[in-house]
Amino acid sequence: MSIAYLNGTWQPLEDARISPLDRGFLFADGVYEVIPVYAGKAFRLAEHLDRLDHSLSAIQLAAPLSRTGWENLLNELVQRNEGGNLSVYLQITRGAPAKRDHAFPAADTPATVFAMVSPMAPAPSATPDTTTGAAAVTAEDTRWLRCDIKSVSLLPNILLRQYAVSQGAIEAILLRDGVATEGSASNLFVVRDGTVITPPKSPLILGGITRDLILELCRAHAVPCAEANVSEAELRDADELWVTSSTRELVPVVRLDDQAIGDGRPGPVWRKVAGLYTDFKRSLDPSA
Repeated sequence: MSIAYLNGTWQPLEDARISPLDRGFLFADGVYEVIPVYAGKAFRLAEHLDRLDHSLSAIQLAAPLSRTGWENLLNELVQRNEGGNLSVYLQITRGAPAKRDHAFPAADTPATVFAMVSPMAPAPSATPDTTTGAAAVTAEDTRWLRCDIKSVSLLPNILLRQYAVSQGAIEAILLRDGVATEGSASNLFVVRDGTVITPPKSPLILGGITRDLILELCRAHAVPCAEANVSEAELRDADELWVTSSTRELVPVVRLDDQAIGDGRPGPVWRKVAGLYTDFKRSLDPSA
């Protein structure tokens, strides 16, 4: 039975309840983080908490816990759920004032803090020799202009992801004014002539923790890489295409809009970087 945290209490997930006046429920007025846990240890926790701080600051919501408080909460959550490989979901909303009003409630309104875990399946990068790759589709980026905030307001992302699923794909690669931004729930990488390229950070993309680590690993191991805009033509003509996230790690996309990327198989640069990613995890904990 999964144990969740809600506003200072620990309880079975199915027993957790929030007020119908909670602003996360009424307005999607909140932010969240998803943190991978390997062998009972949170992965890149400092970077995830940095991004959480950015999201909270961007929506003008004071952090309800200190950095140490977040660390202690998440460590206890993992321990109460017996460790292993988990995905931790953490959500903070602007609380549940007595009256529904678009304006912010009083500053002393307690924030709602909720955290839960779910099992995490092995990622494709963990088995590069047997990974066959995935299909994706393109779609117009219809989201708002502050995608750098990890907001719980995800309806546009949901509709875009569902469009991909309806087309037999795992992800929608988003285009805005002829330039690729990211996936509906992932960051984007293309490989051209041996160089790994990802769109630069801006308010139009979410700065991914996995994205940043891939760039770090490429630079540390002399894999050519760059942060640069990717046009639709460059996206379709890429030698390799990947999408990345904290729970799926590095997923090779071998078909885009039913057209093969490269030779239609995971490419050599993906295999190299996937190996570097796996080695990095093992260097932190050999049991991971």
